[in-house]
Amino acid sequence: MSEWQKTNWRNKPRVQMPDYTDEAALHAVEAQLAKYPPLVFAGEARRLRSELAAAGRGEAFLLQGGDCAESFEQFSADGIRDTFKVMLQMAMVLTYGAKVPVVKVGRMAGQFAKPRSAPTETIDGVELPSYRGDIINELAFTPEARIPDPKKMLQAYTQAAATLNLLRAFSTGGYADVHQVHQWTLGFTDREESEKYREMANRISDALDFMTAAGVDSDRAHTLQTVDFYTSHESLLLEYEEALCRMDSTSGKWLAGSGHMIWIGDRTRQPDGAHVEFASGVQNPIGLKCGPTTTADDLKVLMKKLNPENQMGRLTLIARFGAGKVSEHLPRLIKAVREEGANVVWSCDPMHGNTVKAASGYKTRPFDSVLREVQEFFAVHRAEGTIPGGVHFEMTGQDVTECTGGVRAVTDEDLSDRYHTACDPRLNASQALELAFLVAEELSSLHQERKAATA
Repeated sequence: MSEWQKTNWRNKPRVQMPDYTDEAALHAVEAQLAKYPPLVFAGEARRLRSELAAAGRGEAFLLQGGDCAESFEQFSADGIRDTFKVMLQMAMVLTYGAKVPVVKVGRMAGQFAKPRSAPTETIDGVELPSYRGDIINELAFTPEARIPDPKKMLQAYTQAAATLNLLRAFSTGGYADVHQVHQWTLGFTDREESEKYREMANRISDALDFMTAAGVDSDRAHTLQTVDFYTSHESLLLEYEEALCRMDSTSGKWLAGSGHMIWIGDRTRQPDGAHVEFASGVQNPIGLKCGPTTTADDLKVLMKKLNPENQMGRLTLIARFGAGKVSEHLPRLIKAVREEGANVVWSCDPMHGNTVKAASGYKTRPFDSVLREVQEFFAVHRAEGTIPGGVHFEMTGQDVTECTGGVRAVTDEDLSDRYHTACDPRLNASQALELAFLVAEELSSLHQERKAATA
């Protein structure tokens, strides 16, 4: 670790990254970013790693969620607030089901870059470079818009800093009060179509009423008014990551100052690649997306490289296979982890393996497929005797129509109504909360089984 340098990745093969045409402009931006304060701090990253370690042992549960790709144009205080609000609602429901604390990690304040399946796209016979996220180029289909612009990194930093500032204010300023959060959730279950979730919501109400009667309320217990909320993103644009990488003066270790947790995508997890090299040297918790093409041998190499000290909470394996494929792939990866004696947190990303093209031409994700993958994830862990440590969703607090299904029954015909994503379809607020209720049922069942086993 002491020999690692934040520039080492530049000597490794790089994929899914732009080729900037103006080297002088790129160096100027990197130099400017290197002078800026880090967005997060080492103590926060260490605290998150400790909380993730609890999730790996079954003593907590990870909820990671937020935008597919953050947008400059759609950036607003209301958007941040609405996503934060739904995350809190989901966390409360999951806490009740799991009977353990929920670790809340947003895909926010840094999720600006996106890997793409092809370097170019063609529309009406015109071929241009692919849109790779607002930190790199623009969505508009023009030659000028698709040229990578390093100055966009400065705008991304400014937006990330503003987002973090608001999130910290919401987390500690009373907005996160547990009683207020539950009132929002009761509003969801008051709808006729949400009736099946009302019983659990009423049980949560009873628990809160009991706490108040026992003298545990927001006025006396400060923890009921505040939450710990962390940020995360895919560390795709390594020039940005390197510029914000800092040496922690208290430990002498490097910190990725761009976010509390960073992850490596399914397309950039080459064991000898640039992205793995960068992540291997920072002390932040690291996520690793594991898809159907992840081999046991590769996983073993990656675990040793990314978590050489085998610390629980350092490495989260984010499984993303697609509904109907979990039982084929997850057991073999669990076997590889067991053979290495590796300490990992298992999380389920049921979004990326379930993207389909609707008859209307829009990319979408059927809610039933998302739920099915989560259920299969829990079923495999039950069968293997391992711990399902968390879930990872692409979602928004806005009332979008991008994923079909759910209690409010978004149909293919509805997709065009409010389809706002620049990349992949997201669960809307109603679908995200409904999914939380359904995951809570799985967690509650698991809690009862553990309780019976130790009785």
